[in-house]
Amino acid sequence: MAVIKVENISKHFGQLKAVDQLSFEVEAGQVFGFLGQNGSGKSTTIRMLLSLIHPSSGSIELFGKSIQKNRAAILEQVGAIIERPDLYPYLSATEHLQLFAKVRKQKVEANRITKTLEQVGLAQRAQDKVQTFSLGMKQRLGIAIALVHNPSLIILDEPTNGLDPQGIADIRALIKHLSHEEGKTVFVSSHLLSEIEQVANQILIIHQGKKMVEGMTKELLDPEKRVVQIKTMDDKQALAILLSGSFGQYILPREEGIFLKLPAHTIPLLNESLIKSGVAVMGIETKNSLEDYFLQITSNA
Repeated sequence: MAVIKVENISKHFGQLKAVDQLSFEVEAGQVFGFLGQNGSGKSTTIRMLLSLIHPSSGSIELFGKSIQKNRAAILEQVGAIIERPDLYPYLSATEHLQLFAKVRKQKVEANRITKTLEQVGLAQRAQDKVQTFSLGMKQRLGIAIALVHNPSLIILDEPTNGLDPQGIADIRALIKHLSHEEGKTVFVSSHLLSEIEQVANQILIIHQGKKMVEGMTKELLDPEKRVVQIKTMDDKQALAILLSGSFGQYILPREEGIFLKLPAHTIPLLNESLIKSGVAVMGIETKNSLEDYFLQITSNA
């Protein structure tokens, strides 16, 4: 079942087209990674998913229902944190969760509040006022607020902002737990591409409001198809030789450097071919991470 179904949404702000004919689906229980450079339309899309702003065109369904027509009922099943959480400095962590539960008009038991604070690593600071919290602790509390009413769909926009390496690892483990152990659907946007690579089942990359690529993480980052960078003493000569032979089909367009995406077993043949052609090869570096793939997609759009 598609928990999120987006069909051809666009959003215009005057002459600016922030999102352009974007479509995608998120299945129940998935961790869905939503990627794009700053200004690509990620936050605008998330705000439309939460009905904070309306699309200029297109439709959005959550749990099989239109978000615009069933906003209140749908949002009871959704928890979200967008960018930086708005908190009250003179309230404690526990009081924040109690307050937001009341705002949602939902009864949340004390043990649920305790469990939620434990999940985000704030159990020891439950009664401390937020004015004593670090930026990372405030971010953890924002995530706790998104989780306290036990939602089915969790939307996280840059959830690791302000966290140290241990905090990032903790949130990564939490996202995996929510999906794998509790069966929740997690839609997560982040600029930490290595983190998305480790937690997401599916990835969508947008650029200038348009979908660039979408697919299962394991397929997009297929270890049998490697992105490699070739470093030579004469890149112009090397590129000409590659283009004239069988390796030309694997060349990726880049403004600088020579990059190819090719089957892993052909890399030794590539090196041998260049050397036999008189090219001085300084090195061949494999690049099979989400960050490399992301840069490959967006730098040539």
